[in-house]
Order: sequence, then structure tokens, then C-alpha cells
Amino acid sequence: MATKAEEQQSQAGRHQEVGHKSLLQSDALYQYILETSVYPREPEPMKELREITAKHPWNLMTTSADEGQFLNMLIKLVNAKNTMEIGVYTGYSLLATALALPDDGKILAMDINRENYELGLPVIQKAGVAHKIEFKEGPAMPVLDELVQDEKNHGSFDFIFVDADKDNYINYHKRLIDLVKVGGLIGYDNTLWNGSVVAPPDAPLRKYVRYYRDFVLELNKALAVDPRIEICMLPVGDGITLCRRIK
Repeated sequence: MATKAEEQQSQAGRHQEVGHKSLLQSDALYQYILETSVYPREPEPMKELREITAKHPWNLMTTSADEGQFLNMLIKLVNAKNTMEIGVYTGYSLLATALALPDDGKILAMDINRENYELGLPVIQKAGVAHKIEFKEGPAMPVLDELVQDEKNHGSFDFIFVDADKDNYINYHKRLIDLVKVGGLIGYDNTLWNGSVVAPPDAPLRKYVRYYRDFVLELNKALAVDPRIEICMLPVGDGITLCRRIK
């Protein structure tokens, strides 16, 4: 049995808010990761955009710095060239991808809010990678439906990153599985959803966390049994599930 003092000490090292971007229980451990391996290697444009985004009232929506580093390396590991991003916000993950792509690489980027994207656009332009990005404002579903209708788009994407409306993740997956190539990757962000996927029914969750939790759980169950993919769920950021298409 832990003493009361030990319990208090344990609690002191944990995140005090469920919505913290890292799922690690220790703030100090997460800070160690950032200061040891992330911040020292973070490209200057990404640092600038991260600091700009931190001042935005919706900054919780941004991709965490450690996940940005992970995406940047992942793009290089799979030699991606033609990519897609659904959900852009100010473009931190978009910039991480663009910096990793070869000069002739492409990103089809979609978001319902151009204003947020344009907040980060000057940084993206200064980094010299804006030419790789085709930004479309509006819901992604009509764009995906149009892409799927043309068979030449089937299997044409090397990597797809989804960080958007969780209630549409299942609908996105039904379309993206045709668009990503065999051997290509789809990354679904927030699949551990603030840790709420294991929270008891009566847990005190924020309204938006509680609302989207069921959609995230539905996605996780569907991906686990989808025979067309191999999956790997990682506790990076708010949880990211990588899906490698195998057929």
C-alpha cells in the first residue's frame, strides 16, 4: 500500500488536465523528450510556426512538436512524394511534411478554414516549400469523392495524414483506402483522444472530448479488423494510428 505522501508525490508529477497534448503521465518526462531530442533538431521554420500558433486561441488543435518530428522522419523513411493532408489548421504538420518531401513532392491539403492556414502561410513561403502545397478550402469529402471517381487516382498517394473532424474518420477511411497505394501509409491523428478511450462512463470529460470519443472508438475498432491494412497505434502526441495498405 502506498502512503498518502507517496500518492501525493505521484499525482504531482502527472498532467493536471486530460486535454494535455502528451499522454505521458509525467510533465517532466515529456519536457525531457522535447528538450533533448525535439527542440534542438526542430527546423527554424517549424519553431517559428509553433510559436505563432501558440498565441492562437485554438492552439490545442495543433500537432505537437514531437509528433511533427515523427511525421517529418516518417515521410523520409517511406520516400513519400505524393501526399495528402486532411485538416491543416495553421500548417505545423503540413510544414513538417513539406520540409521532408523532395523538391518535386506534392501535398494536397484540405481544411474548412483558410484564415488559419494563411496564418502560417508566410512561414511556409519563407521556408521555400509553398510550391509543394495545393490547398483546398472546404469539406474534404466532396474532394475525396471526386478523386475516387477517377480510377487514375487509385493507389496514387504514398502518405495521407488525417487530423480533422473525428465524426468523419470512418467515412474518410472508406475513400482513402482506395487512394493510398499498396505499401503506402495513412496516419490517423488523435486515436487515443486525450486518453478518454479508456475513461469510465462517468469520467469528468470536456464536452467536445466526450462527444467525439465514440467516433474515435468506432474508428479504432474498425481499423483493428480491416484486412486491407496493417496497423500500429503509437502514443505520440494525442495518439496516432498508422495504417499500411497491404491489399
